[in-house]
Amino acid sequence: MPRDLTDAPFDRPAFDVVVIGGGPAGATAAEDLARAGRRVAFLDRGGRIKPCGGAVPPRLLRDFAIPDEQVVARVCTARMISPSGARVDIPIENGFVGMVDRGPFDAFLRARAEAAGAVRLRGAFRKLERDEAGLRILWRDAQGERATSARLVVGADGARSDVARQEVPGGDAIPYVIAYHEVIAAPAATGAYDPGRCDVIYDGRISPDFYGWVFPHGGQASVGMGTGVRGVDLKAATAALRAGAGLAGCETIRREGAPIPLKPLPRWDNGRDVVLAGDAAGVVAPSSGEGIYYAMIGGRCAAQAAEATLASGRARDLRLARKLFMREHRTVFRVLRMMQDTWYRSDERRERFVSLCRDVDVQRLTFEAYMNKRLVRARPAAHLRIMAKNIAHLARLIPAAS
Repeated sequence: MPRDLTDAPFDRPAFDVVVIGGGPAGATAAEDLARAGRRVAFLDRGGRIKPCGGAVPPRLLRDFAIPDEQVVARVCTARMISPSGARVDIPIENGFVGMVDRGPFDAFLRARAEAAGAVRLRGAFRKLERDEAGLRILWRDAQGERATSARLVVGADGARSDVARQEVPGGDAIPYVIAYHEVIAAPAATGAYDPGRCDVIYDGRISPDFYGWVFPHGGQASVGMGTGVRGVDLKAATAALRAGAGLAGCETIRREGAPIPLKPLPRWDNGRDVVLAGDAAGVVAPSSGEGIYYAMIGGRCAAQAAEATLASGRARDLRLARKLFMREHRTVFRVLRMMQDTWYRSDERRERFVSLCRDVDVQRLTFEAYMNKRLVRARPAAHLRIMAKNIAHLARLIPAAS
C-alpha cells in the first residue's frame, strides 16, 4: 500500500500531476511525466481487463519501445467476411499486425511507469475538490477514504470517464458503442481458424452498425462484436459468431464488456487544472475501433500539455494535448468516420464494402495507412481509382460481388 498522502501540505502539493487511470493512456502519461522529472502518481483500481481485440501496429511497438515478449501473436493476413459469407483475404505486405493480451500488457505499462518514478495509488476515484489551498483528489481504497493534493490532473479513466463528466464541458455526452468479447482457448489451426489471421465479420446479424471479430492471441483468441444499437443481445450475437466460425466448442476463459467511444471530444481540458487522455477524450478510431495506439499517443500528448503548463504556469497550455493529437490524426479520424457512416449502414452496403476490399489499391493503401498511422499521399492515381470505385458501388453501377 502506498504511503498515506492525505495530510500532504498544500503549500507544496504531494504531486505535480496525478493521473486518474492506469490503462495505456494513463500509464504512458505517468511514465512520460516521471521521466521528465515531475512528481507524478497514477490512481488505478487494478484487476480490470478491458475487452479489446488487442491489435497494435508496428509503429506502436517502435514508438513506445514495446519488447517482443509482449506480442503474443503476429498476424499476416486480414480476412473480411460479408453478410453473404463472401471472404476476402488481405495479405499484410512488408510487416504484420501485433496482438497483445491486455491483462499482461497493461500491467507491463504500469510497472514501467513505476520504474520511471511514478507512484501507484491503488483505489477508485471519487471526485476533485478545490479551495483556497489548492486541488485535492478524493479517492477510496479498502481502508477507506483518501485525499491527495496535486497541481494538475490527467483524466485517463476510460469511456464514461468520471473526470470528464465532472470537469470538462461535453464530457458527459460522448457517443460510444458497447464492445463485448469472449476470450477462448484457441483451437488447432484449421481451415476455419488460422493463428496468423484476423477475421473481421461485417454482418448485420452479428452487429447492425459495427462488426464482429476473431483475433488470435497465441494460445487464446478474442471473439467478439460491438454495437451502438440498444436492445442487441451481445452474448447471443457472439454465440452466433462463434458457431459460424466453428468455435462454439472451445473453452471460454473469460467474458468482458465495456463502452468504446468513437468520437473525440471537442474539448479535452477544463481551462484550469484538468486534461483528458485516451478513451476519456474519445480517441478511439471510427470504423476500426482501434484504441491502444491512440490511447498511448493521447497519454503522451496529455503529458506534454501538463509539462508545458507546469513550466509556464499558464492553464491555457493544457489545450496543447488536443492540438498535438489532432494535428497528426484529425484527417485519419475524419476519413474513418466517413467510411463507417457510408459502409456500415446496411447489409447491402457491407456486402459492397467487402467487395471493394478485393481491390489491390484499397488493400495496399489501407495497410500502409494502418502501419504508419497516416494517410498515404504518394499514390494519387490509386486514390483516384479508389474514389471512382467507391462512387460506382454507391451508385450500384457495380454488382456487390465484384
